[in-house]
Amino acid sequence: MTSLEVIALEGLPLIKAGDDLNGLIVSALGRNAIAPRVGDVVVVAQKIVSKAEGRMVDLATVEPSARARSLAAETDKDPRLVEVILSESVRVVRAARRGVLIVEHRLGFVMANAGVDQSNVAPSDGAHRVLLLPKDPDRSAEALRKGLTESTGVDLAVVINDSFGRPWRQGTMGVAIGAAGLPALIDLRGKPDLFGRTLEVSVVGFADEIAAAASLVMGQADEASPVVLIRGLRWSAPRSTAASLVRSASEDLFR
Repeated sequence: MTSLEVIALEGLPLIKAGDDLNGLIVSALGRNAIAPRVGDVVVVAQKIVSKAEGRMVDLATVEPSARARSLAAETDKDPRLVEVILSESVRVVRAARRGVLIVEHRLGFVMANAGVDQSNVAPSDGAHRVLLLPKDPDRSAEALRKGLTESTGVDLAVVINDSFGRPWRQGTMGVAIGAAGLPALIDLRGKPDLFGRTLEVSVVGFADEIAAAASLVMGQADEASPVVLIRGLRWSAPRSTAASLVRSASEDLFR
């Protein structure tokens, strides 16, 4: 029988800049009486990675450009917020009223607001701060993987997930923006199906499927479960990073 466990680690504190995520996750594993096993995947919410890395911007320090002011008027957004979004982007894909600002992030993701987040960013001094994506989520995932593997003595994999909207579909879902220790993408082309027919187009977003599974127990509001352990997965493909999930412009039929 094939089964999968998706376990939210309870008892993690609110994360702040400079916190040792590796140490906090190892402590949480102990409090939850979980002994890591080879093949376990630790999924970490982007928000706590960004907080630990100090990826916070105080909007009071931002001076919006003329372009930011123009886009802000077009989208009904704070011009300072738009300036931060532009600073994280390489191009604007779509701007419209009702707060719609879709951009191509510097990391290649096509997403709303460049991932700049205002939810669950609690101010302690009344300042209006926003949270950015990690500078290099794959590097962040690899650093966590190394730290957790050294601390536990078990070769673990790490996925950093975030919530994205999707073209042609309502609702957000978890996707991988960082991955280490597993194949983010599994190419099945050339392999036979159940009836021996050769697969021609099947490429699996393995890390995205893991990220989505973890999101089911992480939640999107006040659940406060930003770290999830997934147990029971198997893979044989070579390791790859989440960057491999980003479709190149030359292969994108909709750009």
